[in-house]
Amino acid sequence: MATEAELLKRAHEMRCNPTEPEKRLWRSLSNGQLSGFKFRRQHVVFEAQAIVDFFCPSIGLCIEVDGDTHDDRSDASRDSRLKALGFTIIRFGNADVVSNIDGVAWQLLDTANSLPGRWPGRVTPPPQPLP
Repeated sequence: MATEAELLKRAHEMRCNPTEPEKRLWRSLSNGQLSGFKFRRQHVVFEAQAIVDFFCPSIGLCIEVDGDTHDDRSDASRDSRLKALGFTIIRFGNADVVSNIDGVAWQLLDTANSLPGRWPGRVTPPPQPLP
């Protein structure tokens, strides 16, 4: 198991060296562009010993962009730990992000709008059209 310091260091390295698909998706997610939902890049979830590519804390949505090196068994175990914490995980392949970013954004918006807020009393911004 990795220590908290190791996870934080690895997340920092991953933020500094994103893959091309991660860069493209971040351009659609940053600054609340997805209907006002705020996302973090390479977010560490210490309880699950995981770093998720993108995370929306207000609704507990984890987004993973999978390349050729992803291992299905390892991903399933990791997703199980995240789901046990109440998070929703959605995965996209690199090719989907690169060739169909609008479709990916619409699917993310649909998923985000279907999830309840994690903090009672806080209002999620109303849906806005994608740019």
